[in-house]
Amino acid sequence: MKVLIVKTSSMGDVIHTFPAVEDAHRARPDISFHWCVEEAFAGIVALHPAIQTIHSVAIRRWRRKLLEPGTWREVVGLRSALRASRYDLVLDAQGLLKSALVARLTAAPIAGFDRSSAREPSASLFYGHRYAVPLGLHAIERTRRLFGLALGYEPDFSRLESGIVPPAGKSTFVGEKTAFLLHGTSREDKKWPVADWIEIARLLVAREMTPVTTWSNDREQAVAEAIARAVSQTVVVPRSPLAEIAAVIGGSTLVIGADTGLTHLASAVGVPTVAVFLATEPGLTGPRGPFSSTLLAAPGRSVTPPEVMTEAERLLALKLQGSA
Repeated sequence: MKVLIVKTSSMGDVIHTFPAVEDAHRARPDISFHWCVEEAFAGIVALHPAIQTIHSVAIRRWRRKLLEPGTWREVVGLRSALRASRYDLVLDAQGLLKSALVARLTAAPIAGFDRSSAREPSASLFYGHRYAVPLGLHAIERTRRLFGLALGYEPDFSRLESGIVPPAGKSTFVGEKTAFLLHGTSREDKKWPVADWIEIARLLVAREMTPVTTWSNDREQAVAEAIARAVSQTVVVPRSPLAEIAAVIGGSTLVIGADTGLTHLASAVGVPTVAVFLATEPGLTGPRGPFSSTLLAAPGRSVTPPEVMTEAERLLALKLQGSA
């Protein structure tokens, strides 16, 4: 049986789908899983060994160039590749109109959330198989339940495993006992102040850990370089492909991150991870992992570096106990 998963974005949403894939791979070894995802996140999907084929879409780019012939050639090429694959079932794990339309390109039966469960209720009109999953559950649990209902098994909620494997090898920029600082995020109100990142870097050095950071745009580069200027032991990894950053994260001792996709990745691969949430509620979409914790800013205040360091030390001790 060939099943196509449609979960195109964002990075955090893609990562939240991996536990459902792991459940299904364990419960239904007869199924060959394939995935359709935004081109920027294809490297993340490739981290799960059960995914056979990855089809890339470029919905964000296509929207900006809707009238250009090249856009429609890409869409037609995607439709041809999807239909040539002859999928037995498509699982729309996103529940949006855009994902439902991508699923329809396959000309295969589609399963997804019912009208009361989908993020965009009208998406359910495109599904031949609809399943009710409460909206008030964490995104990981919702997706695990959807996969179980569609593929005929009961997820084991006593365990949470992503099944993803960081790329082999380790960056030459990083040594032992490293703490990756993921300061970059999409919204200004999600960002921890630069002074706090500098202070946490100092606290890490005092505990004989090497702060590591990176950047993906000019603003993030300025922050990374400010941390390195203030704390000379900081290693700044140059802007790199996502797979290379994933390798560095996988080899890190600790990750401290803002509300961003890479923080979810660190949590999913089992690295002790402290997520700092300042403006968003982590309840239904926050990082989940065996050694993951989220610190949420109380109304009118922030999260302090000493609070983060205390939580980091707790998680590191927990990891040490787990490996003993």
